[in-house]
Amino acid sequence: MPVGNTNQAVPGCGTHHVAVQTRDWNASLRLYQEVLGMQPVAEFGTTERRIMLLDAGDGSHIELFQPTNGTPSPGSSSPNDPVTHFALATTDARTAIEHVRSQGYEVTIEPKEVDLGGLAVTVAFFKGPSGEVIEFFQEH
Repeated sequence: MPVGNTNQAVPGCGTHHVAVQTRDWNASLRLYQEVLGMQPVAEFGTTERRIMLLDAGDGSHIELFQPTNGTPSPGSSSPNDPVTHFALATTDARTAIEHVRSQGYEVTIEPKEVDLGGLAVTVAFFKGPSGEVIEFFQEH
């Protein structure tokens, strides 16, 4: 694996996480934790919709969303289903979002500080050219 970051456009860029909308929370936890060996980093959300961030082992993550009554069924035509978004790691989410904004991309969530169950981060979201949702994720 290469050492250092050579990306000149987005400071500290790399894949942080892919967010997956689960259909069966317990079956998904079994796969990602027990079968694949991923370890929980943070758990947050609400009592109605838990969200868990799992470390894949190399610093990248899978973010699982507990299903809700509105969760699309398998085979639905929802955009990005079951992947809800993917996140790029950065050392400066505010600079990164301004960079994509200056290139004409739609910012859907402005940079904001968030506490994810003890994990302090800055996040910002924008839409890619195919409608994909991309998040910038900066850990503090």
